[in-house]
Amino acid sequence: MIVNGFNYKEIFKNNHGSIARAISLIENKDPVINDIYDDVFLNANKAIRIGVTGPPGAGKSTIVDQLIDSYLSIQKSVGVVAIDPSSPFTGGALLGDRVRMSRYIENENVFIRSMGNRGSLGGLTKMAQEVGDVLAASGKDIVIYETVGVGQAEHDIVKAADFTIVVLVPESGDEVQLMKAGVIEIADLFIINKSDRPGSKRLSRLLNDSLHNNPIKDKALPLVINTIASTGKGMDVAFDKIISEIDNLIDIRAIDDRRLARYRSRVRDYIRQSLEEEFWTDERKKKFENITKSIDTIEISPNSMVKKLITDFK
Repeated sequence: MIVNGFNYKEIFKNNHGSIARAISLIENKDPVINDIYDDVFLNANKAIRIGVTGPPGAGKSTIVDQLIDSYLSIQKSVGVVAIDPSSPFTGGALLGDRVRMSRYIENENVFIRSMGNRGSLGGLTKMAQEVGDVLAASGKDIVIYETVGVGQAEHDIVKAADFTIVVLVPESGDEVQLMKAGVIEIADLFIINKSDRPGSKRLSRLLNDSLHNNPIKDKALPLVINTIASTGKGMDVAFDKIISEIDNLIDIRAIDDRRLARYRSRVRDYIRQSLEEEFWTDERKKKFENITKSIDTIEISPNSMVKKLITDFK
């Protein structure tokens, strides 16, 4: 079927040109995507989605690179959605060492797309999930979301995953103390990378103690694995654990529960976005600008100002 000159059905045949075009439509918020997205979504529910997050410099890209090779070795195809900090000048994604992944460019079983946050993660979670849907619909067995950082916005993106890996380095010990509750909540597996550095054993103990002292109800304790991804050391163990843990989640139907929770969350987000877009008509935008031009103080609470504006809008 051709929509506005785009034969989007080629996505389902793993045509990488069509996949790239669909992703560009999503990133540019082109209305054409609305005409094809229902069909894409119906074909997007078989892939296993893995989130990889952690502080900058932890070696996430190297780990993702190793995971791609491991999945290819068992005849699985892989799509990667890599969320990068944006250039303050162009708004584009800073690819960094992900340039190494260009070695997959001729491999039809691998598709990697880097997305810049353009200074704000406001709508990026929605876009990242939709890009993941396109990759899943293309027949990719595994979709990996890689994010930079461990803030709330990154947590939201990782919630798009069936299975979440948090990557840390030995120097992360103090940082874990500050963010351990949030990390423990989202992680299914911890990888302490660059474990040839001092402090790796200390961080392992700290994590394991935190995990046992702060168990999450109805959630298995995340495993902690040490790796040196640049040399591949420990990655075979990590990969075996990822496979077995995901298989277990499938067996106990926890994957289904997570996907249903994710679906509900997406519907809520779409409703919120739809209502906001419907509210902000061109007339109201102009009225808002005119009204707020006269505001010369911040002594009025935001709640009171909202009530005043809504009354004026009526």
